Amino acid sequence: MSIWKVKQPEGAQPTPAPAAPDGADRVSEDRKLRLKVTIHRDLLDKINLAALDQLSREQIHHEVSEIVGELLKSQSEPLNARERSALVDEVMDELLGLGPLEPLLQDETITDVLVNGPDNVFVERRGLLERVSTRFQDDRHLLRIIQKIVSAVGRRIDESSPYVDARLADGSRVNAIIPPLAIDGPMLSIRKFAKKWISVDRLIELGSLPEQMAEVLKAIVGSRRNVLISGGTGSGKTTLLNAMSSFINHRERIITIEDSAELQLMQEHVVRLETRPANIEGRGEVSQRDLVKNALRMRPDRIVVGEVRSGEAFDMLQAMNTGHDGSMTTVHANTPRDALSRVEQMIGMSGVDISPRAARNQIASAMNIVIQIERLIDGHRRIVSLSEITGMEGDTITMQEIFRFRATGRAEDGRVLGQFEATGIRPKFLAETAAYGITLAPELFRPDVKLG
Repeated sequence: MSIWKVKQPEGAQPTPAPAAPDGADRVSEDRKLRLKVTIHRDLLDKINLAALDQLSREQIHHEVSEIVGELLKSQSEPLNARERSALVDEVMDELLGLGPLEPLLQDETITDVLVNGPDNVFVERRGLLERVSTRFQDDRHLLRIIQKIVSAVGRRIDESSPYVDARLADGSRVNAIIPPLAIDGPMLSIRKFAKKWISVDRLIELGSLPEQMAEVLKAIVGSRRNVLISGGTGSGKTTLLNAMSSFINHRERIITIEDSAELQLMQEHVVRLETRPANIEGRGEVSQRDLVKNALRMRPDRIVVGEVRSGEAFDMLQAMNTGHDGSMTTVHANTPRDALSRVEQMIGMSGVDISPRAARNQIASAMNIVIQIERLIDGHRRIVSLSEITGMEGDTITMQEIFRFRATGRAEDGRVLGQFEATGIRPKFLAETAAYGITLAPELFRPDVKLG
C-alpha cells in the first residue's frame, strides 16, 4: 500500500513557495518556515490520508521523503542533504504530530511549553523559563495545531467556546485560549507529563524531601490517613500525589477523578474517570462533583481527586467521612492554613446550606494530613511543611506541624540553601499506624536529629 493518491505527472508544478526576502543569499528561518508550510499543503493534496493508519512511521517517512523530493524540484532555493532531511522531519511532524511543538515535547529536559502567539515560545527547564527559537507561520498555523490537540480528546475550541482544558496522548496537560479572550492571538500552555514515572526515591534524590519524611509518608498512606496536598501552580502537587500513590496496597480498588487525566498510578485495580465539558448546545457536561457522587456507587477503597476546585470538595469530604479512608486530593494554596480556608470556601460553593463552623467540623473530621509543597525561587521543588490536623478548638481547626523546610539563604549560583527538620512534635496518627502494624522510630521526630 502507498500513501500516494496519484503519482506526480511529468511537468506538473507544485505550488511555489513565497519569494524569499530581497538580498537573501541562503534559506532564512522565515523562508524555511514558509517552505515547510507550502510543502505540507501540497503534500496533503497528493497523499491518501486514509492509508496513513495502515502504514508504519518508517514506511510513511520513506514515501514522504520521495514526495518531498518531487515537490522540492519546483522550489527556487536549493537544499543540501542535511536541510532536506530536517525538512522531511518537520513535514512529518506537521503530518503526524504537532508541528513545531514536536521537538519541544520530545526534549525530556523541558517541563512546560508556553506559546504566547506564533512568534513567542518559552519553555521551562529545571524550574526556570527561557525563550526558544521555535516559531509558527502565523495565527492560523498555531490555531490548527490547537484544534488538532483538542479534537483528539473530543473537545472543541472556537469563538463560542474560546478556551479549553485538554491533554495529549501521553497525559500532558494542555490549556488553550484564543481570541476574542486572548487579545494577541492564540495562546497555548502545555504541562508535560514525565515520561519516566517519578518515584519517592527519585524525589529524595532531587532533594524534594528527606528519606525520613518519605518513611513517614509511607506510614501515612499505609495507615489510610486522608491527605490534602497543597501548593501553588507548578509546585509539583500532582507529581507528589503520583509518587505517594505507590504506597497504596495493590489489593485496593482506587478510583481517580480528574478534569484532564494525568495521574499515573501503578496499581492493578485503578478506575480512571475524567470530566466532560458541555457540548455546543450547552448540554452534556459532567463535572468532578458528578463523578465523585458516582464513584461512591462503584465500591471504591480509596478515591483520588486530581484537584478540588469547587463544590466537589464537599462530596469528597463526605466520602472521607463515610468509610473511604486513605483518600487523597490536591488544592491550590500557599500555606496549609490557606488550604483549609480554600476547602471551606469550596464547601460554600456546593450550594449546601451549612454554617462555617459545621463546614470546619467536616474538614477537621475528614482530613488528617496537609502537605505543603513549594517551587522555590531557584526552581527546585520542596516539601516545606507536613502538618497533622488534630481537631477543633472553638471555631478554629487545630493543626500541628511535624516536619518543615527552613531556608537559610542563597548560594552564589542562586540555589536556595536550607535544611529539613522535625519540629519535635510526635503526631497523633502514630496510634493508627501502630494499629496497621506500622512502626515509626521515635528518632524520626527528634528536632536534634539531622534529616536528609
